[in-house]
Amino acid sequence: MKVPCGRGSSRDGPLIMGILNVTPDSFSDGGSWTDVRTAVRHALDMVDQGADIIDVGGESTRPYSDPVGADEELSRLVPVLRDLIPSVDVPVSVDTMKTRVAEVCLGLGADIVNDVYGLRDPGMLELCAGSDAAVVIMHMEGMPDTMQDNPLDTGDADVVRRFLEERVAVAEAAGIRRDRMILDPGMGFGKISALNRMILGDCRSLCGDLPVLAGSSRKRFLSDMFPGMDRDDASAEAARISVAGGADVVRVHDVARTAELIRG
Repeated sequence: MKVPCGRGSSRDGPLIMGILNVTPDSFSDGGSWTDVRTAVRHALDMVDQGADIIDVGGESTRPYSDPVGADEELSRLVPVLRDLIPSVDVPVSVDTMKTRVAEVCLGLGADIVNDVYGLRDPGMLELCAGSDAAVVIMHMEGMPDTMQDNPLDTGDADVVRRFLEERVAVAEAAGIRRDRMILDPGMGFGKISALNRMILGDCRSLCGDLPVLAGSSRKRFLSDMFPGMDRDDASAEAARISVAGGADVVRVHDVARTAELIRG
């Protein structure tokens, strides 16, 4: 399936989205890439290893994480994006749920807005509709600091499907074309382990005919699926399973291991 990559471009999936967290507190690599030069070098390495998209995030959305303000998020993102965007020939995605942050990052040349909040922040729909960016619309049950307090169970898959359908309809009404949308069912975001495993193997069924992003890399439920396995081996295997289940984009920390497994 063609995957929108912003600025009117698209690529044939499955694609690998390399994760670049420029945060001090992300769940698996917080603090690793907070230095601008180190962060850009890591992004370039991921491109060399096979990343088709680089996804840059300045706020942790791990379970029970505390939110940060837009100024703090931008202070982490802007220096990296200024150096990174001119240095790579692949699309750059910004992982944010804040309209103000997305606006600044799009102004710097970001190609994709990857929004765990499903374009619900006031003004986000209008901002994206007025740009040529692609958008990732994700389902999250609650907010990061509360989403595991009452997570969805295995019988709640329709909750995810209906949410995504509703957000697509709202996005279309706001002027965002379907050929600019990617859907993410939100593994690890307010769901019990068993539901995450169900989604991993059949993510296509929740997303209709739109491109699907699967983000399971290094998430806790993988330790239940693959007990004792190295976390990046487990993440690569999960990426392979999600592609078999219909994913068009896999969002991962270890690009090289993932590329080796899903591309041979």
